[in-house]
Amino acid sequence: MFDADVLVVGGGPTGLVLASELRLWGVRPLVLEKEAAPTGHSRALGLHVRSIEIMDQRGLLDRFLARGKQHRVGGFFAGLGPSWPEGLDTAHSYVLGIPQNVTEELLGEHARERGVELRRGRELVGLAQDAEGVTAELADGTRLRARLLVGCDGGRSTVRALTGIGFPGLPARHETLIAEVRIGVPWEEVVPVVAEVRRTQLRYGVMPLGDGLFRVIVPAAGLSGDRSAPTLDELRERLTAVGGTDFGVHEPRWLSRFGDGTRQAERYREGRVLLAGDAAHVHPPTGGQGLNLGVQDAFNLGWKLAGEVLGWAPAGLLDTYHSERHPVAAAVLDNTRAQMELMSGEPGARAVRRLLAELMEIDEVNRRLIGKLTAIDIRYAYAEEGEDPLVGRRLRDVPLKEGRLFEAARGGRGLLLDRTGSLSAAGWEDRVERVAGAGDGPDVPAALLRPDGHVVWTGDDPAELRRRLERWFGAPAAGRPAAG
Repeated sequence: MFDADVLVVGGGPTGLVLASELRLWGVRPLVLEKEAAPTGHSRALGLHVRSIEIMDQRGLLDRFLARGKQHRVGGFFAGLGPSWPEGLDTAHSYVLGIPQNVTEELLGEHARERGVELRRGRELVGLAQDAEGVTAELADGTRLRARLLVGCDGGRSTVRALTGIGFPGLPARHETLIAEVRIGVPWEEVVPVVAEVRRTQLRYGVMPLGDGLFRVIVPAAGLSGDRSAPTLDELRERLTAVGGTDFGVHEPRWLSRFGDGTRQAERYREGRVLLAGDAAHVHPPTGGQGLNLGVQDAFNLGWKLAGEVLGWAPAGLLDTYHSERHPVAAAVLDNTRAQMELMSGEPGARAVRRLLAELMEIDEVNRRLIGKLTAIDIRYAYAEEGEDPLVGRRLRDVPLKEGRLFEAARGGRGLLLDRTGSLSAAGWEDRVERVAGAGDGPDVPAALLRPDGHVVWTGDDPAELRRRLERWFGAPAAGRPAAG
């Protein structure tokens, strides 16, 4: 009856992470990607702390570290910040520089190892849903049937449009050209030009990518209206107008433009259809948050979708995807708007920028703003009154009596960290694994973690533990005695 349990429309980082998360639970995803082959270019150039943690939680981090470069430098928030802050609540206090095409390659490799099927050259043109499932119509006339469908198909999402979900926001006021090109002058001649221009124009830069390629950004002359890709001649003209030279740019591998508009889907779920990644939110790339936000959407959504498909999800669990992730994206839209204002060359913005630069000399201010970019400051709003501040937050990697927390998380199940030696997740063993408590972990008798690493309970009361297990993981398995 069903071709897959879940159709994932879009084979970028968000879709690949989501499909791999579903496979951890034995759910059958089918990924449909419109492009016949990977594009090879890289809109995003790195992973922030929370995404790095996610890779570690699923046993992928060594692959990423081997292909990337760790950075602990300032300037990630609107180019401000004297240095990388000390004391971030993570075992991975760095940004990992890694091109998006490499990220997609590694996530695709992982997805294949998990048994994910990815069909390229498959464009969605229609969809309909009923009480049992979703029917997707492809451009070649194929019809596919699944229980649920998730649109991970980018800012111009076909899924979002076909579902009729509104996408309100603020239009772009400024536009920036971006390209991957080769240059015709020595790098030593580029550095002083970029340094001089960036004294007053921060939407300008040249960055080596390796293999003789360079990332170039420069303000456009105005708004293009149709968002068509710029030509090489347009790029040369703008580089010359802003910096006095075009650096001899040639052999473009990729040319694009982006605006500073921000938009967000009114809702992330419409019946059996959901949105994730850029299909749910778009914003300028300031601070490098876009790819990371999508990966984190998928990490939040995967186990909840699995519970829905497998039948153990408690009522309302799938709706927590919107209630948790919509505010997170709204905050990212806000901070990217703020960064774009701070990067303006207008006198008022430059005055505010100088003031904020002074404030960021205070370590707590620097740490707070980097916490926003790296997504380690998130606390989902399900904590009950008077609960431990840990509840709602993700737990950093900590040593356990055997191994460490992120190693224990690789099966994708919830975790009961028990220092008391007397608590149990009996009845939920297929969804929650009990592990010995942390050696240097949180100072609590026990903690219950969701599969995405967020804490949902701390304490030592078996009856309260059972209530939280039922709230997040449904009823205990039939025929098994329940914890508590």
